[in-house]
This record gives sequence, structure tokens and C-alpha cells, in this order.
Amino acid sequence: MRCRAVLLKSTGLTSEQVGEQTDMTHISVNSWVKRFETEGIKGLETRPGRGRKPIMDCSDEESVRKAIENDRQSVKKAKEAWQQASGKEASESTFRAFLSALARDIDV
Repeated sequence: MRCRAVLLKSTGLTSEQVGEQTDMTHISVNSWVKRFETEGIKGLETRPGRGRKPIMDCSDEESVRKAIENDRQSVKKAKEAWQQASGKEASESTFRAFLSALARDIDV
């Protein structure tokens, strides 16, 4: 959408017209055009650091493995052990998703 907005704007359409076609406000269109003019095509990429930071990351891998090894029969108990060891909190679904990601990494 960002590239499209810049291209449409370059054809001579107004920011409002471009915004209608791209579901952006005219202010956003102008911002993206300005960023493209100053930074080029790289300026249209999403910059790092956007979005919510993950609760669990690769630094938790070892402690999660230990928690699972100690309590293989209960994910809930393993999650509680990991939470006590790490001082972090995560829902059971987040913990399970992290375990699934670990299992995929092992299989690869």
C-alpha cells in the first residue's frame, strides 16, 4: 500500500484521492511520500521495533527445556516452574506455542 500510494501520488492525484484508493488518510499519504523522497525505497519498509515485544524469546529456551524435563506430564506445572525460575508470566497458550516452536526447531 505504501508503494502504491507513492506511485499514485506521482501520477498527479491529490493526497485525498490517493487516500481513498489506498484506505489511508491524506496525512499518511503525504508522510509516506515524504519518507520515500528522503530515504528511497528502503524508507517504505517497516522499521524494526514495531509491534508488541514477545513474552518469551530464545533466552528462555534453556529454562523452558529444564521445566519440561522436570515435569513432562503436565504443561501447567512446567509453566509454573518456568514462571518461578524466570520471573516472567505467560498464558498456557503462549507457553504451548513456544513449546511447539521449540519442537519445530528440533525437527528441522
